[in-house]
Amino acid sequence: MKLLFKIARNELRNLFYSPVAWLLSITFFVFCAVSYTDVFYPFAMQTALVRENDPDFVKKIVESMTYGIFNDPVNGYFVMILQWLYMFVPLLTMSIISRENNNGTIRLLYSSPITVRQIVLGKYLAMLFYNLIFILILGFFIGSAFFDLNKVDAGPMFSTLLGFYLLLNALSAIGFFMSSLTTYPIVAAIASFSFLLVLNYIGMLWQQYDFVRDLTYFLSINRRTEKMIAGLISSKDVVYYLVIVFMFLGFTILKLKAGRESKPWPVRASRYVLIVVVGLLIGYFTSRPGSIGYWDVSARKTNTLHPVTQKMMREMKDSTLDVTLFVNILGQDAQAGLPQYRNYYLDGMWEKYLRFNSNIQFRYVYYYEVPSGDSSLYRRFPGKSMKEIAGIMSETMHFDAAKLISAEQLPQAINLKDEKYKMVMQLRYKGRTTLLRTNLIGESGGTWPDEQVVNASLKRVTGAKMPEVYFVSGELERNIYKSGEREYSDHAIDKGNARSLLNLGFDCDTLNLQTHDIPASASIVVLADPKVELSATVQQKLKTYLAEGRNMLVFAEPGKQQLINPVLKPLGIQLMGGQLVQDHDNGETADKVNFNVTPASYDMADEWWLLYNRYLHSLKLKGFMGNPALRSIVGVASTKDSGFTALPLLKTTFPNTWLETSKLKVDSIAPVFNEAEGDIKKDSFDVGVLFTRPGKVREQRIMVFGDADIASNKNLISENVRSYYSYLDYNEYPIYINPPFAKDTYVTLSPGWAYGQKVVYVWGIPGLLLLAGTILLIRRKRK
Repeated sequence: MKLLFKIARNELRNLFYSPVAWLLSITFFVFCAVSYTDVFYPFAMQTALVRENDPDFVKKIVESMTYGIFNDPVNGYFVMILQWLYMFVPLLTMSIISRENNNGTIRLLYSSPITVRQIVLGKYLAMLFYNLIFILILGFFIGSAFFDLNKVDAGPMFSTLLGFYLLLNALSAIGFFMSSLTTYPIVAAIASFSFLLVLNYIGMLWQQYDFVRDLTYFLSINRRTEKMIAGLISSKDVVYYLVIVFMFLGFTILKLKAGRESKPWPVRASRYVLIVVVGLLIGYFTSRPGSIGYWDVSARKTNTLHPVTQKMMREMKDSTLDVTLFVNILGQDAQAGLPQYRNYYLDGMWEKYLRFNSNIQFRYVYYYEVPSGDSSLYRRFPGKSMKEIAGIMSETMHFDAAKLISAEQLPQAINLKDEKYKMVMQLRYKGRTTLLRTNLIGESGGTWPDEQVVNASLKRVTGAKMPEVYFVSGELERNIYKSGEREYSDHAIDKGNARSLLNLGFDCDTLNLQTHDIPASASIVVLADPKVELSATVQQKLKTYLAEGRNMLVFAEPGKQQLINPVLKPLGIQLMGGQLVQDHDNGETADKVNFNVTPASYDMADEWWLLYNRYLHSLKLKGFMGNPALRSIVGVASTKDSGFTALPLLKTTFPNTWLETSKLKVDSIAPVFNEAEGDIKKDSFDVGVLFTRPGKVREQRIMVFGDADIASNKNLISENVRSYYSYLDYNEYPIYINPPFAKDTYVTLSPGWAYGQKVVYVWGIPGLLLLAGTILLIRRKRK
């Protein structure tokens, strides 16, 4: 060991007595400084400007500034620096071995009582020490961030340093081998750059072939350090870098040994093959699900499943969860499901779930079918049959058409016609199945569903009791199966909407009470803007349902109050007659009334936007709900002896609002308040009210809204509407997985010091380092 340190010390002396090491270190510092100050200076200026106008501005920020500035995988500081590391190390190692050949000292080393292994390991030890200089430079700027940000999320900072150090050491090992292959440093550098390019892109090569897919994907260096930048350390990625070091140091030792001994080429080749096989076997067995260790060092655990999801996954370990991906080769979303993208599917979608339950079996079914009414493919390929078109499309996608089946050959247990033959996953667990949809629009985004949608499917497949929501039909109510502007399909059963009730765990259906009774299993009944009078049968069924202490959601519109009031009257709840109007100074029509979401609404559910406004309200700060306006709304009232506790959720916000009892004509002269005709003016009217009373088993909850358009496809206020269903379901569904708000939320750096940093970091410190290096090199030359 002492000999290794002597070799390392001598190598470090050679490095620092050459201008290359100094130049690379100073250049790296400058790059880091420019990137750092270019990010912080605008933030400091912007923060100071906003705080002048809004002193409470910093209290309103709840997103991580550490992530936004440093750990963002697209434009973050560390990602920018990462690109430069790939350039610096090959330049540093290009002469680490070739220098010995060019100077003739390699013969002296061979003749000395030092083994080749000691030579290589000693030199590599020197590089390990030198790589710490890059880490110290990054550490300097991380240390600066602790003064320039409030409450820095330190975990991802240090995991980034670990990732960078492992990457530097792996790149150094590759550089060692390339330097041993040639006596020309430039050739070694070019070879290193070329090999790094191969390692970056090899994970995308030959992915359509099952035999080589996992092999090439494991060898890829791409996206491994990025995970550590995000704050997730996995044993799989750490082992990968160690395997790269092991393999290329081994190659270097074998190459140098070849200069001292004469062995047949099969023997020499077998040694290289042995190292490759050992490295790949280590990588293979340490990257299998169940054998990977994870450490999420981020403060908010954003790289880890929510504890609720973790619990579900652990509880499902007693049986295999089968996940079958059905891919329509003729579908617009087929590409993400192809074999060449399978590892991206497994890593991007399922790795975080496999972390807590490795007992998941993946299957794949590829078929062809043209959705009904879609003739675009037939026009594109005139005269071709569907099977022939599927063959042509398979060829363009580099897919084996022999693996395709027709839609008629699909298992009878799955109906993809209702899914419009889009790519879906079928989950099977203990004989139960459910679908998990892809390419959802809305908050989740991307190809694969997010955790909240997955949770709902996991609940279904484990046999959990799902809430049943019934929308009363038969009297021209708002319809969940129609997509018109006034209808309710978007928030209820839209299969393509990530945040529809259907995809969040609710079973929704319509119910004609003239012919059917309300099921005992019903969780919520919705009566939304009937247009014709409710029959005595319908009224009685609804009254009985409410008398049993069950939950209901009511949406009304002006002119139709008399249709709903008979159902609500026994409860002491009434929709006020007439219509609310507002006198606008800007010429807006009087039927458009501004309303405000009350603080009580923030407690309905854990929707992110409601949580945020709840947080602001706790600080006595104004929220961001604003004063939206809706047309045609009515007031909601209750009698004092109703037995219910009334909690307003939506209220009118302007004093120049009144209840107009006469018929309103929007396209005529603006209405004028007339108390003699029965008009009522108040400071505020309730237009959405929650009524609660104790029940035999659970609290009864009834919500009544004087506007049916708040849940319509056109005017959907999604977060609020979802929260109503959640509250009526006692917040059991949806399953919310919001991370806690960040604490590192603003820049403390002043604009003056931000400018000072630009001068000191970009010019001052590099200038001093350049001066110190110059003096050292000149003195060394004189000696």
